[in-house]
Amino acid sequence: MQIGIVGLGLIGGSFARAIKEQTKHTVFAYDIDRSTLLGASLVGAIDGELDDTTLANCDLLLLSLYPQAVIDYVTAHADAIRPGTIVIDCCGVKRVVCAPLCALAQQHGFHFLGGHPMAGTQFWGFSHARSSLFKGASMILTTDNVNDIHVLETVKAFFLSLGFEKLTFTTAQEHDEIIAYTSQLAHVVSNAYVKSPTALARKGFSAGSYRDMTRVAKLNVDMWTELFLENSDNLTKELDQLIENLQQYRNAIANEDEARLRQLLEDGRQTKRQAG
Repeated sequence: MQIGIVGLGLIGGSFARAIKEQTKHTVFAYDIDRSTLLGASLVGAIDGELDDTTLANCDLLLLSLYPQAVIDYVTAHADAIRPGTIVIDCCGVKRVVCAPLCALAQQHGFHFLGGHPMAGTQFWGFSHARSSLFKGASMILTTDNVNDIHVLETVKAFFLSLGFEKLTFTTAQEHDEIIAYTSQLAHVVSNAYVKSPTALARKGFSAGSYRDMTRVAKLNVDMWTELFLENSDNLTKELDQLIENLQQYRNAIANEDEARLRQLLEDGRQTKRQAG
């Protein structure tokens, strides 16, 4: 296949590296930073630049930009995307992206699926991209308007060839509801947790639990601001639930209520056991 990648950050760059190292597909890419394109070409991560000519010949197009930038790119280039092309975004929210792009896909004859690779690090940019990023990961795909079995089989074979362990199919609505808890809430909590004045005096007093809790506090501010606000209804709901839960722990500890504290801790332990 001829594959186009728009955006060569951590995710797009890792896709490019994985495709070139693990498949025989041809990769053309676009990035607003010309030096990133040059660097990707020099290390063999891409075969050339994605322009209107190469875009028109793509069988698969991966969009690794922020949500609004994805919408803007497809809107501007919809006429150049060949009918039958499979277009997949890689944003962390789906409703805001899928609604307009599903409509454009129907209008122009290409196939659009919302995508979210469940892989990443606290770093960003092509310099941190690696071909092994997706090994063992789950690839989430929204299929709100796609029921072509050939398209789904093509997509499944493609992502498995890059090291993904499984594909999870869902709707844009369900994706945003669940991701608010499994990803977005964790980033908010980590970022808020490190703001304690105690954090500045913690050297020599921390171990694995501190590192695990604070790893994602060093986040991409621009990207996560957009993701949080585009999913504000679901994320607010999860924050309210967490605050309520924390208040229960706080009250039990402040009141030295041993029985209540033990019960809260046991409930959490059992919930983790069930959730895995």
